[in-house]
Amino acid sequence: MKHHNRRTFLKVATATGLSLSLAGELQALSKAEQGKRVGIIGLDTSHSTAFTKVLNAPDASTDYGGYKVVAAYPQGSKDIESSVKRIPGYTEEVKKLGVEIVGSIKELLSKTDVILLETNDGRLHLEQALEVLKAGKRMFIDKPVAASLSDTIAIYEAAKKYNVPIFTTSSLRYIKGVQDIDKSQVLGADTFSPATLEKTHPDLFWYGVHGVETLYTVMGLGCNSVVRVHTENTDIVVGNWQDGRVGTFRGTRTGKHEYGGTVFTKNGNIVLGPYPGYEPLLVEIIKYFQTGKAPVSPEETIEIFAFMEAADESKRQNGASVTLASVMEKARKFQKRG
Repeated sequence: MKHHNRRTFLKVATATGLSLSLAGELQALSKAEQGKRVGIIGLDTSHSTAFTKVLNAPDASTDYGGYKVVAAYPQGSKDIESSVKRIPGYTEEVKKLGVEIVGSIKELLSKTDVILLETNDGRLHLEQALEVLKAGKRMFIDKPVAASLSDTIAIYEAAKKYNVPIFTTSSLRYIKGVQDIDKSQVLGADTFSPATLEKTHPDLFWYGVHGVETLYTVMGLGCNSVVRVHTENTDIVVGNWQDGRVGTFRGTRTGKHEYGGTVFTKNGNIVLGPYPGYEPLLVEIIKYFQTGKAPVSPEETIEIFAFMEAADESKRQNGASVTLASVMEKARKFQKRG
């Protein structure tokens, strides 16, 4: 930085009440290394601030490869009150961490190298993701990847069209205990998580997705059909896998919010949990940014959302068994009509 620019920066910092040490930190963040400039879309979720705090910390771990959040486009949910009301506070929070606030995704893309799509509202993801994919930038899409199965498929088709691999997962994929499991030995599993409902999204897409992601982490692909039991306070979804295994998800709406499960293996049972926080996921996101290799396949993510859509259809049919193939066919027909 030229001497007079640095002097001007420090004068502004002093005038706005920033300490010189903090001003120095913000100046350093604004100069993130080319190729490692992270942009955020959506400041309506706590994930945005949590990721920024970790990446932009002065003593950030080398696991994060020097990646820094340098800019954010705050607009996320427009009509989900619990999300909309967070935007002003989270915007101010990330600004204090050295993040520039921009007025459009286009502007964000001009200032960054990789993207965290954090908008809480999955209905906006297809439109927002398309801008990023057309720009050829790697992108992590936070859950839910979309608010419909048809949009989920469309996002992955666009990623293939523009030759940009995308990564999406719940942080519950990295719950404690998972690393100890030999998936070839898994006979079945029961997982659980909160499953609060949001009227703008299919039931499990909004929050139950976290426990379903845990189930798929240990069971893998291959669910054929599901049956759902629904009450005001609880959902139980039983999945039948093609190889005869059974996996269940319990979603709760009362009591303490907890995450976990039991995995049944040939060598005994393994208890999952507790939830370790966001850091293990963030490490995987950075690896993906560096390599372009997504650790979760498109096929698995699409099947997770087909599982949840089939669970919704089972609810509509009063607990009838619904195949994942049937909801996939319906979603693809909807795309063709669109």
